[in-house]
Amino acid sequence: MATGRLPDHEQRILDELERALRRDRRLDRRLRTLRLHRRPDLSRVSRYRPHVVTVGFLLAVSIALLVTGIVTSRIAVIWAFAGVWPLALFAVFRLVCRWTER
Repeated sequence: MATGRLPDHEQRILDELERALRRDRRLDRRLRTLRLHRRPDLSRVSRYRPHVVTVGFLLAVSIALLVTGIVTSRIAVIWAFAGVWPLALFAVFRLVCRWTER
């Protein structure tokens, strides 16, 4: 591969492509926010500060799914409860941590 300067017409084409790419704001935003992590960013999880309303809603949904799963024994309801319940417990834990750190 040649390491010399590009011919003028190829350099103009390359310059025009670069100008077009710089004007593309969506591409610029995606490239700026693109981050490759090997591990999940746990600092975001530790900064989660749920509101009382959110925790109450998650607990209400969890209890409703629990009761519905017990009454109907439908597998979809049981799996929905299994998905919502850990989120509710984590939100309660973060809320209690926030209340006790003051």
